[in-house]
Amino acid sequence: MTTQKFFARTAVLVATTVLVTGAASSSKSWAEPQPSPKQLVNQVWQILDQNYVDSSFNQQDWKAVRQDYLGRTYSSKQQAYTAIQQMVAKLGDRYTEFFEPQAYNALNTEISGNLSGIGLELAANEKTKALTVVAPIERSPAALAGILPADVITSINGQSTRGMNINDAVKRIKGQAGTQVVLNILRGNQDLTFKLTRANITINPVSFRTETTEFGKIGYIRLPEFTQTAPAEMNRAIVTLEKQGVQGYVLDLRSDPGGLLDASLKIASMWMERTPIVSLVNRQAVKERYETEGRSLTQKPLVVLVDGGSASASEILAGALQDDGRAILVGTRTFGKGLVQAIQPLGDGSALKLTIAKYYTPKGRDINHVGITPDVIVGLTDAQKKALVQKRQVGTTADPQYLKAIDSLGRLIQAKAAAPMQSGEPLKAVLQ
Repeated sequence: MTTQKFFARTAVLVATTVLVTGAASSSKSWAEPQPSPKQLVNQVWQILDQNYVDSSFNQQDWKAVRQDYLGRTYSSKQQAYTAIQQMVAKLGDRYTEFFEPQAYNALNTEISGNLSGIGLELAANEKTKALTVVAPIERSPAALAGILPADVITSINGQSTRGMNINDAVKRIKGQAGTQVVLNILRGNQDLTFKLTRANITINPVSFRTETTEFGKIGYIRLPEFTQTAPAEMNRAIVTLEKQGVQGYVLDLRSDPGGLLDASLKIASMWMERTPIVSLVNRQAVKERYETEGRSLTQKPLVVLVDGGSASASEILAGALQDDGRAILVGTRTFGKGLVQAIQPLGDGSALKLTIAKYYTPKGRDINHVGITPDVIVGLTDAQKKALVQKRQVGTTADPQYLKAIDSLGRLIQAKAAAPMQSGEPLKAVLQ
């Protein structure tokens, strides 16, 4: 299968309106003959048959599934879409999804870094199947309203989400900028209601600045998502900060739900010398190992901030930096998604996103459902998280996790000044 994009994230951004302009909708021209509904169903079955990570297909008789769905009569594309959704659901994989043309356009728009909606990353809870917030996008309506990671959406505009899949949630939450959506949320024992106004959202892949500390000038870099433009922006940030003479870096991956695998590989190469980044294992146990491209842009001390909203591509980067001894991780345990998806466009403008592999950190850690434990654990209360986002104080001296990252970085800077460390030497030793 020729895939168009590799995905290493928790879920698509579901709270979006559809922006068709500039979004690639298919690998084929609309002028070409469109597949019949039955051909479309068969195409999806074939892609899954050849590439899905679980050769048991969730203990399904996959050939019998094909006979069932191809034995039906389809009089419209919508009937085929419904059948495909049912077929995909049999896999029991929350990350394998079918996108109708409009939803695929929205997905492409998100990957490019421009979208509109309320700005939520969602996933179905592995055990309860509840519609759960992975992370709100920075400065989005959802973030500014105070929605937090791990919040459970119990209803959308009064409609219960019990049994609702993510694609159904997409249709109910998305809408034109300026319109409103009401979400009921369960946070612990609290029942909360949020009335949100949808807006145009630009995902700025990288923001950065310098800060003068008692340990010298340091560089702070915030990466909210691994979009197509993120590597170029990260390169610009590091080069600029190097010219400004920073002594070390804080890289903030908190509430970064992931994105493109390729982006995470390119960004890892900017921080590490030639070394493994991640290994992918498909259902044939074929291992594909990715390494950094060559010389890094800097070898100055690095501290990475992570939390429960740091997922997928964020975990690939954080895991590689931790295993290599290149960085200290500060914060709380990450989300725990050790799976990789590929997106295959279909002939009518729809697309299939399917899980094709598991990934392992350079030291062979399987972080799926487990996450990555930071070297230095610093938690925040829900009240602290909400206040930091609403007051736009994330990554400032009002942020306890950021302050601890600065302290940890200072120790690394002092240790390096006393005895310069070689690449790969465990940095966490200086914190003990």
